[in-house]
Amino acid sequence: MIHIYGIKNCSTMKKAFDWLGEHDVAYEFHDYKKESMSSEAIYVWVQALGLDVVLNKRGTTYRKLTDEHKEDCSDAAKACALMSDNLSMIKRPIVVYGEASAPEYMAGFDAYRFEEELG
Repeated sequence: MIHIYGIKNCSTMKKAFDWLGEHDVAYEFHDYKKESMSSEAIYVWVQALGLDVVLNKRGTTYRKLTDEHKEDCSDAAKACALMSDNLSMIKRPIVVYGEASAPEYMAGFDAYRFEEELG
């Protein structure tokens, strides 16, 4: 089963949903705004994808952080705790797919990569 994590009204998420629908790919959606994410779960993504991939530094939530909190983002554990408190700081979507015993991960929407991995 494919699990997709993000915020329902995000434009990038809408592109991902459209692609999944057009290609008849079944998925389970986890909306950050309705269901929180633990820092431990986010840390798994950071370990798999890298902090620079998971942490969305281009968004307004990150840009509004104090310099002290931005410095904390260089430490994975502190950054994951901060992302858990500010879910808009997580790159969207995060896609978890493959075998449950050895899941694979993607961050962001790229039609070519979706086709390659999920198509």
